[in-house]
Amino acid sequence: QVCPGLRTPRLPVWLCSVAGRHGVLFGTDSQLLSDWKMERVFHLYFYNGQQEQTKTAHLTIDTHSHHWEEDRSEEPSSPGKRRPAVEMAIRTKWAGATVSWNGTDPFF
Repeated sequence: QVCPGLRTPRLPVWLCSVAGRHGVLFGTDSQLLSDWKMERVFHLYFYNGQQEQTKTAHLTIDTHSHHWEEDRSEEPSSPGKRRPAVEMAIRTKWAGATVSWNGTDPFF
């Protein structure tokens, strides 16, 4: 029998397979699970255990950002518009969200 804590986690956690690598995307605010208003601006952490990742990436997600705030001078297919796979995975749940890496170099 599965423990109730595994069926209903107390904190938001997602196991991810991003670009062929497995990782954990998680939050430390339990209200993110129960209060949709907490989905405005919140923090998530990503860890994949790979040798090149020396610390857990701290991400700030803003689901109410405005698409017109992005730099329009670049074409969507240009290298400057390339987005990390972790960001694209986050956008499968929160479409259009902006992701700030808070000083960590984004990894692809």
